[in-house]
Amino acid sequence: MANQQQLGEQGEMLAANYLEQKGYRILARNWNCRYGEIDLVAQDGETLVFVEVKTRHASTTEKAFASITPTKQERLAATAQLYLSQELNDDTDWRMDVIAIALPRKGKPIIEHVEDALGW
Repeated sequence: MANQQQLGEQGEMLAANYLEQKGYRILARNWNCRYGEIDLVAQDGETLVFVEVKTRHASTTEKAFASITPTKQERLAATAQLYLSQELNDDTDWRMDVIAIALPRKGKPIIEHVEDALGW
């Protein structure tokens, strides 16, 4: 069984491939700062998208979504704001998406993508 880091890397790879197939352009992976990490930064048309990827060995994505607590949401927002101030322009249109991935024992991965998941 894969360790947590390998599981996360696998999920991020699946999520990046999924987004690219939808026409997104991946700009950064695992962007770190003092507040935390953004798994993927992507461009969707004119909108910058910060993507939190949660991957679980499970048959549904429910547990992956449940792991994004209010504290985690606050950290994600702070991290996104710092990215904007350091890398781009604070006036850039952006949103925070969540991709939950379930890796069942048998069958294909289940990928669920929620746009503007945190409502900012």
